[in-house]
Amino acid sequence: MTDAPILKINNIEVIYNHVILVLKGVSLEVPKKGIVALLGANGAGKTTTLKAVSNLLKSERGEVTKGSIEFMGERVEDLSPNDLVKRGCIQVMEGRHCFEHLTVEENLLTGAYTRGDGRAAINDDLEKVYTYFPRLKERRRSLAGYTSGGEQQMCAIGRALMSKPSTILLDEPSMGLAPQLVAEIFEIVRELNDKEGVSFLVAEQNTNMALRYATYGYILENGRVVLDGDAEALRNNADVKEFYLGVSEGKKSFRDVKSYRRRKRWLN
Repeated sequence: MTDAPILKINNIEVIYNHVILVLKGVSLEVPKKGIVALLGANGAGKTTTLKAVSNLLKSERGEVTKGSIEFMGERVEDLSPNDLVKRGCIQVMEGRHCFEHLTVEENLLTGAYTRGDGRAAINDDLEKVYTYFPRLKERRRSLAGYTSGGEQQMCAIGRALMSKPSTILLDEPSMGLAPQLVAEIFEIVRELNDKEGVSFLVAEQNTNMALRYATYGYILENGRVVLDGDAEALRNNADVKEFYLGVSEGKKSFRDVKSYRRRKRWLN
């Protein structure tokens, strides 16, 4: 991480409905052409962090009240989501949101609505998306609402690629998918990172899978970053193994369990 990061979040706080403090001094960086995992249990603040970057909080009566967010060296808190997409940062929402009444190909083409480089360039990128997601080419004329969960997730990522992003914020890509499909999705993420140079910030509950593909990771607890480091170091961290990977070393006494609960409150 010696180069300037493509995305930098510095000590942000997020409040919903003017009273509910959700994020409390969150800081993280995504290097150029890197894959960074944002980990934590449900409700830890992962989705809120992504929405703070993509400026989607206002639709849910949320706002960044402190700190700063920089993308490619410039502050972006006041940009519209549309302007941020034009600059190269786009979020793939949790839950595989597709336009169900449109075909797969029509869904993909909606991702290019901010572009102004002509139909030929868009068609070239459409074919590139089909290269990474050959299953989508097979289903290109099918209504998105009648495709499988895995195909809808591929469609959502493919649609984001059609905007020619430099950074993708990927929210819970494994949710509701079979393990084989999850592995396939993450392999494609790695391939896009290697071949296209796309940076990824991946919010994920599947800690083991995320740390297998990421180069760096941050762990959120109750709206705070409580641990960060190289992905391999986190995978080998005893607390991460126990709290998130379900790997425990032998039976524990009552005293050990009390210590476990105390250590789990890393915030203190």
